[in-house]
Order: sequence, then C-alpha cells, then structure tokens
Amino acid sequence: MTQLTFLPKIDRKATQVRLEEILENIRIYRQFGMIRNEMKVTASSEVRYHGPTNIVGKPAEDIALANVAMSEREVKLQRLSFQIDKALSRFSKNQRDIIVKRYLEDEEVFDYMVYNEIGMSERTYRRNKSNAFYKLAFALRLEVYEAEETGGNE
Repeated sequence: MTQLTFLPKIDRKATQVRLEEILENIRIYRQFGMIRNEMKVTASSEVRYHGPTNIVGKPAEDIALANVAMSEREVKLQRLSFQIDKALSRFSKNQRDIIVKRYLEDEEVFDYMVYNEIGMSERTYRRNKSNAFYKLAFALRLEVYEAEETGGNE
C-alpha cells in the first residue's frame, strides 16, 4: 500500500532562478532607484531632407506616459522590497545575513566571501542558505511546482 501525497512537489531549480531574479531586481532598485525620463529642451540640429515637415511631435506627452508606466513598475518594486524586508525580519540572524550579504548588498559577491565574512563553515552556510531561500520563496509566494505527470485512469 502506498501513501497518498496531497502536496505537490516543488521545482527547486525553477524556484531558485525565479527568486534570484527578483532579488537581483530589488538590489538594483535599491541601489539606483528609478531614473525618470526628461524632455529635450533644445531643438534637434538634425537636418530633414525629404520628409513631412508638418508632423507635430508630442515629446512632453510621450515622456509623461513613459514616466507613468515606470512609476507603476516602481510601485511594484517598492511593495516587493517592503515584503522582502518584512519576511527577512522574521528570519534568524544568520539566515538574514546570508540573504542580505549575498543577494541584496553588492554585486559580484560569491558564497565563499559571505561565509568567510560571517564566520561560518561552508556546509552550515549552504544548509542555512537553502533553508532561508525556500522560506523566502514561500513567504513571497514565488515557489514553482513541478507539473504532475499522470497517465490514464490511475
């Protein structure tokens, strides 16, 4: 007799890729913020040889629409950044340090740098990182489930 499982299996690789992508976006957002588009003040010195000269451009409207679309993305990133901070505040100090130092502070930080800085063995670091990673994925609802492959009338 086999035991029935009601919980779907998690695709660990896809979950990791998805969460790393989100953390990278948040790191860049925290580092630079959103850079707004600005309207050109001076006229273009571009020569118009053969083309319609009666076309009126709307640079102010185009810039405004682009900035509105960008501000919607900024609101999403702000909300996600807040949710990440809220979730990390509930983690243990070691797990929080691992996620923040590895993914949210500087770019080009490698695992060996983080576990040496924290003063942790590599095995303990990897175990804590894995636990923190999947807890954060569940907290942000970013987990990816494997597709069930069922055949026929089983």
